Parts: sequence; C-alpha cells; structure tokens
Amino acid sequence: MHSDGMSDGGRSGGYFWCLRHSRVETLADACPMQYRLGPYDSVADAERALDTVEKRNAAWDAEDARWNGEEP
Repeated sequence: MHSDGMSDGGRSGGYFWCLRHSRVETLADACPMQYRLGPYDSVADAERALDTVEKRNAAWDAEDARWNGEEP
C-alpha cells in the first residue's frame, strides 16, 4: 500500500475538520476525504485547522517570493 501523507495513515482514531459542515468530526462520522482536513491529534488542533492552513500558505508564499527574487 502506498502512503502519500494525505491519508489517515491507517489510524482508527483522530479528529478532522470538515470543510462542508465547519465542525470537528471523527472517523466514525467523518465526511468523505475531499471535505476534511486532518487527521489531528486533538479536537483543539482540528478546530485550528484553517488557521494552520493559512499560516502554512503564507509561509510557502513568502518562500516562493524569495525563490523568485521578489523579496525587497
């Protein structure tokens, strides 16, 4: 089996942020993968999923700008 880092890693637990319902879900009640972020180790981490995504995207955008010589 190939693991791409986007799956739940075979874990039977974990928490997910559902993009469709804007709530924390577990594997037992999770929406399909295309609608969720995670897994996260705690409810609190899952609740911060969108903040985590925003921070990572900002860091990647800054790195892209440096790579492209766009930094002042």
